[in-house]
Amino acid sequence: MSILDARSKQLRRSVIRMVEADKRGHIGPAMSLIELLRVLYDSYLNVNPRDPDWQDRDRFILSKGHGCLALYAILADKGFFSEDEFDNFCKPTSFLGGHPERGKAAGVEASTGALGHGLPIGVGMALSAKIRQKKHRVVVVMGDGETNEGSVWEAAMSASKHQLSNLIVLVDHNKLQSYGPTYEVLDMLSMKDKWTSFGFATCEVDGHSIENLEKLFDRLPLDINKPTAIICHTIKGKGISFAEGQPSWHHKSGLKASDFEAMYKCLE
Repeated sequence: MSILDARSKQLRRSVIRMVEADKRGHIGPAMSLIELLRVLYDSYLNVNPRDPDWQDRDRFILSKGHGCLALYAILADKGFFSEDEFDNFCKPTSFLGGHPERGKAAGVEASTGALGHGLPIGVGMALSAKIRQKKHRVVVVMGDGETNEGSVWEAAMSASKHQLSNLIVLVDHNKLQSYGPTYEVLDMLSMKDKWTSFGFATCEVDGHSIENLEKLFDRLPLDINKPTAIICHTIKGKGISFAEGQPSWHHKSGLKASDFEAMYKCLE
C-alpha cells in the first residue's frame, strides 16, 4: 500500500478535527476513503463549488454514508463550505451530521446512511442522463460490507440492462464491516468476479495509490457499452497505525485528549 503524502495527511487531520469537536465519529471508514475522494475531486469530477447545483455537473453519491467525514474534508478543501464548520460537527446548529444530508451541506447529492440506497439512486440519475442525452457522469462509492444488501444487486442488474456507461461504481474494499471481517459476516467471495457477472466492466486498484487511481480514471469508462465497477483495495483506518485494520475503530465515542494526540502524532 502507498505511503501517504502531505495532502493525504492534511485531509486526515481534517477528519480528526471534526471527530474532536464531538468526541465521536466513524473514523475507520473515513480514513479508507481519503485517496479515492481526493483523486475524484482533484482530477475527475466536473463540479463547481460556486454553483453546487449546476445542471451539467457530475453527480457523486457516497452510498456508505458513515464515511462522510472524508467527504466533508474534501468538500471543504474544494471550497464548497468553510473549514471553520469542522468545529461544529454534529452540533445541533451544524449542517455536518453523522451522515450526509442533501439540502444541508453544499455538494452532497443524496442523503445516505441506510446502506444499499446509494447505487439505486445513482442508477436513476445515470438513466435519466442517458434518456435526456446529457453528458454528465454519476459516481457512487460503496462499502464492501454494504454489498450484502439485496438492493445493490437489483440496481446493478438494472444498470447493466440499460448499458449505463455513464455510471461508475467504486467499492471501498477494506475487508472489514462494523463488527468483523467481511468474509466472516457474509462472504462475497471474489468482489471483482461478482460485479463482472452482473454485467459491469470491472477492474481492481490500490485505493491509496494516487498515481494508480489517476491513471485508471483517465481510462473511464472501461467499456462504452457497460457500467464500470472498480474494486479499490484499501485499509480501514489508513494512516492511523493503531486503528488500521481494527473493527473496533469503525466508530469511536467518548474519545479523550490523549486519543486525539496519538492520532495527530501518526500524521506528523
